Amino acid sequence: MVNCFRPCKIIHSGKLLLLGSAERSKIMIKHVVFMKFKAGVTEKDIEDLEKAMAKLPGSVPEIKEYQFGRDIVRSERSYDFALVSAFEDLEALKRYQPHPDHRPVLAKVKEICENILAVDFKV
Repeated sequence: MVNCFRPCKIIHSGKLLLLGSAERSKIMIKHVVFMKFKAGVTEKDIEDLEKAMAKLPGSVPEIKEYQFGRDIVRSERSYDFALVSAFEDLEALKRYQPHPDHRPVLAKVKEICENILAVDFKV
């Protein structure tokens, strides 16, 4: 289980994994990532990615909300996996990206994905 001592919510495949002591009422930046896995990616590869991703909110204080999961529709246009995270502001997102705990997760994503799409927007 991930420990999160600040307001933080982790949702994985529709299941609440962790909720901090209080939810933030104002989240300013959403970071959304879609991943298309390479042919031959194994169940273990995906499980390893999920485990690594689940640890990030406990070690990266900039993360205020964190949700990820596998696609359930499996249509021709679907990607295989998605991440939706939230940050207080653009500066917090910029601190998250080079964070030493985020870098190995990003390397794993790049290793197993043939395509990655991302968008960051204000809410």
